[in-house]
Amino acid sequence: MRRLSYEHCPSLTHLLGVTIGEWLRGVARAHPEREAVVSLHQGVRLTYAALDDQVDRVARALLGLGVKQGDRVAIWSPNCWEWIAVQYACARVGAVLVTINPAYREREMEFVLKESKTKVLFSAEFCKTSDCLAMVRSVCPEVGDAEDGRVRSAALPELERVVVIGEGAYEGMHSLSRVVELAGQAAVDTLQERESDLDYDDPINIQYTSGTTGFPKGVTLSHHNILNNGHQVALALGVTSQDRMCIPVPFYHCFGIVLSSLLCVSVGATQVLPSAVFEPGAVLRAVTEERCTVLHGVPTMFIAELEHPDFASFDMSSLRTGIMAGAPCPVSLMKAVVERMHLSGIQIGYGQTEAAPLCTLTMPGDPFQARISTVGKVLPHQEIRIAGVGGGSTLPRGQQGEICVRGYHVMVGYDGRPEATQAVVDRARWLHTGDLGVMDDDGFVSVTGRIKDLVIRGGENIYPREIEDFLHELPMLSDVYVVGVPDARMGEELLACVKLRKGYAEPTAAEFREMCRGKISYFKVPRYWMVVDEFPMTVTGKVQKFRIRQQAIEKLHL
Repeated sequence: MRRLSYEHCPSLTHLLGVTIGEWLRGVARAHPEREAVVSLHQGVRLTYAALDDQVDRVARALLGLGVKQGDRVAIWSPNCWEWIAVQYACARVGAVLVTINPAYREREMEFVLKESKTKVLFSAEFCKTSDCLAMVRSVCPEVGDAEDGRVRSAALPELERVVVIGEGAYEGMHSLSRVVELAGQAAVDTLQERESDLDYDDPINIQYTSGTTGFPKGVTLSHHNILNNGHQVALALGVTSQDRMCIPVPFYHCFGIVLSSLLCVSVGATQVLPSAVFEPGAVLRAVTEERCTVLHGVPTMFIAELEHPDFASFDMSSLRTGIMAGAPCPVSLMKAVVERMHLSGIQIGYGQTEAAPLCTLTMPGDPFQARISTVGKVLPHQEIRIAGVGGGSTLPRGQQGEICVRGYHVMVGYDGRPEATQAVVDRARWLHTGDLGVMDDDGFVSVTGRIKDLVIRGGENIYPREIEDFLHELPMLSDVYVVGVPDARMGEELLACVKLRKGYAEPTAAEFREMCRGKISYFKVPRYWMVVDEFPMTVTGKVQKFRIRQQAIEKLHL
């Protein structure tokens, strides 16, 4: 009888049955003088005792702003120490933290704020060249009339407050420094009472992932989901309180919020923030100056670090381990990371936001071929199987099917979308990932493709439908289909295959891109454009995207 494609990983380590706020307090008591956060671009260093105090102050400020248990608090900011304080303060008062991609533009941000019913928005002043506050005022012009700091918006009726991560004076908005200054108005015992009412199964985080039907869906995750995923991965990596992790990945994403920040807090390690947004030189300096032992990133980040013109001048010898995830890792890159960056323990992971996020991980002791050709084995306290596509039974090993996972890490559900949740989480609590994979006789899993119409560009998950919906608004296009095409650096790039309306001259690729600039996130703007008279179709009239992809590869010599 052939073995089925099913594995579970028992463990002698227990899952953590506490809230995130409780766990942070315990770590702060155990390691009060150990550095918790080092934000190099801000010149800030916080011990665990100091971080715990800052979290309390922000938590009391949230109570002072009228935030109740279950209220949604959004944050729209690049990486900074304040991001971390807000994250754990929300956990401490039972607010649900809604993370917003800093690259979002007005239409995307407005959708998330409205969809999530956000009550309080924490916003940066700027992110790279984007004026965040100008976009807030564009989406919610009533902010300028909020003399008492309370927003009254017809378009965003649930939004009450905008708090700026800064120390200045902002018309109609609060500054974070000011609301923290007023935190004393909320008594300590009030915060303690709130904390005592919380449960580790309570929702604590909503992260938006791109959806196949246009705009993103909000993945709701609990304390139990994300704290334990971070902790289990820390144990798998061998990270302890003695480690220092360099964090170039963004906090708005699971890679940052769970596999970086929560991972560190789960064992009392140090979080080192090299810059607000990814800068390869800043990462190399941080590793060198702070003697970092752990480094995470998507493949494109590691490529940029290795290709930095001054790479040889930096000392990478302190590095030991880390995770590379988000896109396939070429063999040459793995070898370079091990040999030139001293990351002998670098591990390849697989997961998705709906799984909080990590499901499988390679281990340093695994055969090298398995470390470069697979995404490893299932993590402790989780189950994984390869099932027939469309809800079929578990397949024999070696056969391709859909990757399904089950365990503590499976999401609470899509916020406000029970039908969408039921479509991916079945009655037995198996999460159907939409990814195709194969399990070998040793339990190693290889990701072989995607059922869902997804493009992964440099670690960013992009669903073409969202981009297609936007491009259909351009008056010269009669129809458009977006596909992913291979790219050596980014893994995949976007290509838009379009039909022009009569009477319109064919724009150049640069002109197409300019039409998108500032309207959708930069990473969603197609790099390639191909104008056609007809789309390849089946006999039933369905467009064949795989043929569009093939034609593009041939035409563009990709």
